Amino acid sequence: MYYSFLGIFAQTGTETDPSFLEQALSHAAAIGFIILGAVIAHHFAMIAVRKLIRRAIRPEHFKTKRDEKLREDTLLSTANAGIRAVIWVIAGLLLMAEAGINIGPLLAGAGIAGVALGFGAQSMVEDFLSGFFILAENQYRVGDVVELNQTVSGVVERVTLRETVLRDLDGMVHHVPNGEIKVATNMTMEYANVNLDIGVGYDTDLEKLEKVINEVGELLGEDSEWKDGIIEAPRMLRVDDFADSAIVVKITGKTQAMEQWDVTGELRKRLKVAFNKNGIEIPFPQHVIHEAPKPKSKK
Repeated sequence: MYYSFLGIFAQTGTETDPSFLEQALSHAAAIGFIILGAVIAHHFAMIAVRKLIRRAIRPEHFKTKRDEKLREDTLLSTANAGIRAVIWVIAGLLLMAEAGINIGPLLAGAGIAGVALGFGAQSMVEDFLSGFFILAENQYRVGDVVELNQTVSGVVERVTLRETVLRDLDGMVHHVPNGEIKVATNMTMEYANVNLDIGVGYDTDLEKLEKVINEVGELLGEDSEWKDGIIEAPRMLRVDDFADSAIVVKITGKTQAMEQWDVTGELRKRLKVAFNKNGIEIPFPQHVIHEAPKPKSKK
């Protein structure tokens, strides 16, 4: 049809041909309807999928509203990517047909290419299968902070059947194929822990130390600014180690997901202030140097 436009235009020269204008307007209208139809189809498909997902996800299966929302967002993100791909592939084929391109051989070729890809793209098949199990098992969701393969970590920005997209603290975006994920560590599933080791001097009164730490933890847990993020106030758990220059004690507590880093940072600040007031030393590595005696000079 595209070539017929050129033929009509060549025959008419610079003269305006009413039939040419009618055909051009007709095809332009058809192309506009295809694009508009694709946009509308995507919009209503996502409305239907959103309702379906929200009905399928039962609130009683989740401990917090945050977990429920993250699960919904992840499934919606994956469904959106799949629906968008299908709709625009169909729209592209319709546009090609409207332009006069015979899509029959193209579809036949796509079938043959699909068979070839099935043999050659085994890694892609593995990515899709791994992505399916990540979603089905709810290993992590959009918005979680995860570490993958103990090498890369960050906030999950997108999860599809093929890949997981993370953004780290430096703002860098990492695209990780799902088939290459062997270990996925979710740092924000349901709740998190404060796990802090602090070294104090060997002359420290440990009973006094435990009292100071627990008081700081309780005050932090009662603070209106922090109590919503704390499930169990931080407390001294045990003496964890006798290090070279310090006695190491372990402090633990429980926080809401995503709050553990802020709570631990505030706890460190308050402990330093409390230690200074109570004369508790936080030692630093020191070296003792012995000077060898100078040899006596001969007279």
